[in-house]
Amino acid sequence: MWRPEFLYTIYERNLAKQISRSVVPRHVGIILDGNRRWAKQLGISPASGHRKGANHVAEVLGWCDDVGIEIVTLWMLSTDNLKRAHGELEELIDIIVRLVEALAGSRRWRLRVMGDLSLLPRVAAARISHAVESTESLKGLTVNIAVGYGGRQEITQAVREYLHEKAEQGCTLMQVADNVTIDSITDHMYTKGQPDPDLIIRTSGEQRMSGFMIWQAVHTEFYFAETYWPDFRRTDFLRALRSYSQRERRRGK
Repeated sequence: MWRPEFLYTIYERNLAKQISRSVVPRHVGIILDGNRRWAKQLGISPASGHRKGANHVAEVLGWCDDVGIEIVTLWMLSTDNLKRAHGELEELIDIIVRLVEALAGSRRWRLRVMGDLSLLPRVAAARISHAVESTESLKGLTVNIAVGYGGRQEITQAVREYLHEKAEQGCTLMQVADNVTIDSITDHMYTKGQPDPDLIIRTSGEQRMSGFMIWQAVHTEFYFAETYWPDFRRTDFLRALRSYSQRERRRGK
């Protein structure tokens, strides 16, 4: 009798053959959703679910590396998450800090922060910043760590920074209003200098964006996986890439 693992291996190989490297997305965003529900169905603590999800991140980044993706944005902690009960939030932040330090310590990927670290406890923010800075010289896959991130907050902060910049240049409010462009705001987003995401994957079966990269995702393709993040398999990842490769991207044209 064939084992399920063997059948999955065959299925993965067939999926991989259906994906052309010429249409692999350059930038993939991932909403790591479902850790708490995964834990609940097993009758264990939310923190156990978050730890299981964190332990899965490096493996998925390895899959991204294998197919030639250049940038991955991981949404780990939203501004809404910061409203959770203090005990769970404290554990979640600690898990994220340890994960970022582990990713940096692997020396495999260049990390960037995408979010407002001032919303986190000072020690946690400092540890994340230090870990990210230690990867600045690394090449290859860039990993954006979205922590303390909200789409509306990002746009608000970008506009605020743009206004401050123009005020320091001595511009009047009328001059700023007359000359503001899409690029003016884009140049102050967290992803400045990066291409917009080609594909965003959300796990757990939820079919909504929850404010993730709402400025950047105007021409992005979306893929909603039914599985919870801790159970997100390579087959699920390859299905997302296959779906993306089969779409006609008109970019509004």
